[in-house]
Amino acid sequence: MKFSNLLIKWYLQNKRDLPWRSTTNPYLIWLSEIMLQQTRVAQGTPYFLAFTAAFPTVFDLAKANEEEVLKLWQGLGYYSRARNLHKTAQYVAFELNGVFPGSYNDLLKLKGVGEYTAAAIASFSYNEIVPVVDGNVFRVLSRYFDVETDIALASAKKEFAALAFELIPKDNPAIFNQAIMEFGALQCVPKSPNCSICVFNESCAALQKNKVAQLPVKSKKLKVRNRYFNYLVVADDNENTIIQKRTAKGIWQNLYEFPLMETVKEEGFDYVAEKIQEHYFEENEVVSVMECNAKSIIHKLSHQHLYIKFWKVGLKGTIENGINNEVLKTFPFPIVIHNFIEKE
Repeated sequence: MKFSNLLIKWYLQNKRDLPWRSTTNPYLIWLSEIMLQQTRVAQGTPYFLAFTAAFPTVFDLAKANEEEVLKLWQGLGYYSRARNLHKTAQYVAFELNGVFPGSYNDLLKLKGVGEYTAAAIASFSYNEIVPVVDGNVFRVLSRYFDVETDIALASAKKEFAALAFELIPKDNPAIFNQAIMEFGALQCVPKSPNCSICVFNESCAALQKNKVAQLPVKSKKLKVRNRYFNYLVVADDNENTIIQKRTAKGIWQNLYEFPLMETVKEEGFDYVAEKIQEHYFEENEVVSVMECNAKSIIHKLSHQHLYIKFWKVGLKGTIENGINNEVLKTFPFPIVIHNFIEKE
């Protein structure tokens, strides 16, 4: 068990002081793990602290309304995580009397909890002997043991989990899981790791074979789709504006936005102004259209790139359901729209 012993020794000397590491409370560990999916620790930590201040228990989170949760989540991205988080909190609070399931298999039944998150909660909260397998674990094990399995394959997780299970000390699975993830995050990083100071530099197969940069093997992602969003920022005679809720499945569900004109390519002033006059705001006369950003803001999501322009649209009279700027700022928005509102 030389690998495990060296790894844990490294961890105890190098681990970061993170707020969720000082607890075995499954609520706090679940919260941190959901937040850290697709999110770096440095970005996620302030959100974790804000959430635990606002919702110190699963009952507090369950009793909140969804818009409160989305507003606090604003900027963290992958908003389905927040919606699932809220639904799961309600289920645990109201159906399970606030008690989280006590095993890996039962944790998997919770909405938004996959194999990795269930393993993390089970090992950190209950010391269950179950390995975590995330990107860090794939990277560390593939390099150390020279495993060339494509980690994009569905079968890869099972293979790496079996390997991790062989290495995990059965008397302390939690510390091993923490250690291997931390090692991947701090030492065995994706690009140009400093192998000269690595505790495994005498035993790492990838280093001996000069293959560190080639591992782990991962097939290319799906092609990214480009979309072109034109947001119509209305101002009536009272300087009130209007927003709408995105209710359809897909990106930003249940967040708010300005009226949207989506086009097949980036369009200029003449095209947009004409479409606004023809198809939008029929109850009020359009008196002015102004381009706020001549160059599109490119907002990159995992599977699509959004090219976003904002257009100021002046309307005559009073618009129905108009809201002022103060009220506007209380709604949860995608971060790109939030940033626009804050700059105005």
